Amino acid sequence: MRKNKHHWVVSIAKLIRWPNLAIIFLTQYVVYFFWVKNKLIDYAILLPPVWLLTLSLGTILVAAAGYVINDYYDIKIDLVNKPDRIVIGRVISRRQAIIFHTILNFSAIAIGFTLSWRVALLYAICAFLLWLYSNMLKRLPLIGNVVISLLSAAVVCAVGVYLREFNRVILMYSMFAFFISLIREIIKDMEDTKGDAAYGCKTLPIIWGIRKTKVLLIGILGLFIGILVYQISLHIKEAMMYGVIALPLLYIVFKVSKADKQKDFSDLSAFCKWLMLFGVLSFCLF
Repeated sequence: MRKNKHHWVVSIAKLIRWPNLAIIFLTQYVVYFFWVKNKLIDYAILLPPVWLLTLSLGTILVAAAGYVINDYYDIKIDLVNKPDRIVIGRVISRRQAIIFHTILNFSAIAIGFTLSWRVALLYAICAFLLWLYSNMLKRLPLIGNVVISLLSAAVVCAVGVYLREFNRVILMYSMFAFFISLIREIIKDMEDTKGDAAYGCKTLPIIWGIRKTKVLLIGILGLFIGILVYQISLHIKEAMMYGVIALPLLYIVFKVSKADKQKDFSDLSAFCKWLMLFGVLSFCLF
């Protein structure tokens, strides 16, 4: 009995992608850290205020609901692409998944109202876009990639929405989250072409082919690197911070140009996830 309960907890944690949720909290805390530092309120740096914990909880619930509904719609595709990751239909039923998804979203919006109507509205919009993405947009070329990348940027923007302030730190974090997410989403599409093609998805690698998609991806990487170099020229004191992000991007360019197997793209996707975490921490280190 205890073993079954442990298996259920582990499966649910896998379903809601708990490492990604931890990165969401860390990202919002780091943005808050720099906002506080800029305001010179030193005593508040180490102890997150109640509003930040509440904001992060609401954001995490919306993201978790997004992962649940994504897996709900992708059961057949995941049977081909990632059969070992399937939870819905094995550990919990499809009906239970929908109920779980609904509870998570309504809980997040209710929490948002305790902060402000703006935060609640942001959560509602994000919840709707995550459902639309899972149901339809992710099967379309590039549109789904851009939408999920904008939602990644919204994790950072949520702090600005509550504070009603968008300074350079929030804008730079949002840009970083957008580009890294966009790069990873395109790489994941190249990784998942087999299952996606089998069920009628029209992602970029299926429409254009791997070669043309790689050219576009390298172009996006080049644009991101160019923006970072421009930021270095404007803020020379922060050159180290932007530099440690730009260097791994050059590595991704090299690996993308050589990648031709599913494992190559899987490794690149995992590298991008680690780069997200590294990028967040680099703002603290430098």
